[in-house]
Amino acid sequence: MRGVLVVAHGSRAKETEATLEAILKMVKGEMPETVIECAFMEFSERTVERGIAALAEKGVTEIKVVPYFLFMGIHLREDIPQMAGECVKNYPGIKLIMGKPLGVYKRLGEIRAERRKE
Repeated sequence: MRGVLVVAHGSRAKETEATLEAILKMVKGEMPETVIECAFMEFSERTVERGIAALAEKGVTEIKVVPYFLFMGIHLREDIPQMAGECVKNYPGIKLIMGKPLGVYKRLGEIRAERRKE
């Protein structure tokens, strides 16, 4: 079974977790057959390790790690793959696939233009 782990940076401002939860609720509505968890790199108890554990407990055997980042920086090239890779060692048989950042996407530009009007 496939699952998704959405990983965000994390913040001391706890409302960031509620924001990501709201986004994931929308995504889950569009993908009800997919097991989705979220995690934060820091400042949260919802760690990458706990996210992978939650997916493993639900029987997931393939985890797509989806970064909630705009750019392909050091966190996406090194930090998140290293964190996830270390965690998945505790779950033999689980395959990790790294997703891409949001990047350049026309709809993001459209959203930014709409937000400018607010």
